[in-house]
Amino acid sequence: MAGPAFRAAAVRVRVPATSANLGPGFDAFGLALGLYDDVVVRVADSGLSVDIAGEGADTLARDERHLVVRSMRAAFDRLGGQPRGLEVVCANRIPHGRGLGSSSAAICAGIVAARAVTIGGPSALDDDALLALASELEGHPDNVAACLRGNFTVAWTDEESAKAVTLEPSDRVVPVVFVPGTEVLTETARGLLPKTVPLADAAVNAGRAALLVEALTRRPELLLAATEDRLHQDYRASAMPDSAALVGALRAEGYAAVISGAGPTVLALTDEAGADKLVHFAGEAFAAHRLELDRTGAAVLPLDV
Repeated sequence: MAGPAFRAAAVRVRVPATSANLGPGFDAFGLALGLYDDVVVRVADSGLSVDIAGEGADTLARDERHLVVRSMRAAFDRLGGQPRGLEVVCANRIPHGRGLGSSSAAICAGIVAARAVTIGGPSALDDDALLALASELEGHPDNVAACLRGNFTVAWTDEESAKAVTLEPSDRVVPVVFVPGTEVLTETARGLLPKTVPLADAAVNAGRAALLVEALTRRPELLLAATEDRLHQDYRASAMPDSAALVGALRAEGYAAVISGAGPTVLALTDEAGADKLVHFAGEAFAAHRLELDRTGAAVLPLDV
């Protein structure tokens, strides 16, 4: 059986940063943010070329170990076969190891690019299959769902594969991220979580997670209450004491602040007026960035945009 045919022209894929959990929605909620990595891919006659600019330019592998390349290979296998060669150019803006979904962005960029350069790719690997593959590669669906689909996503895994629904956050919600200069590995943060939690804490999180859907989409005035968490953030505080302290300080002032994903970035969900007031909380340990909400998720763009 003949393998797939590939496009001669290069394709460009843009993928957003994401924040998972959002407080109570552990391993389920994801929010797409207006900070992007770009990947340009061209099918070549032979070999593999990887060029990297920006985040990770001095540390990331430029061979088959690169996560974008590994993800493309997995997607090409699902699409029916590998191309003879690849040229990959990455422009990375999402900080690595900070809880902003850099690995999910790399995975999603790779599989979307592989589908885009494959003739008939969208039919062979539809959006549901794309989410399932991305979740399989990442190990959980929360970040990849938001990265692929944009907006606010609620993701889960059933007996078959990962699934997600997409909701539109209120236009009144303005995300501000506080990015520290140090990394925390996801594996380290997960290793601090207990095997069991008190039933009362689980009950609080269930209620707050349900409330967060309403708060984020229709009633942002409820975000402070809706982002309360008792399942994971306190247990991880020892790995990111400055971030935990910043969350506490922001919440004490009435801002809906949480640890972004596995940390150590802090995410505050506020409004226009609040965003302008938050910068002074950053101090010397953090860089504060006001971001937009991403509404589209992973996208194939013209090369000249």
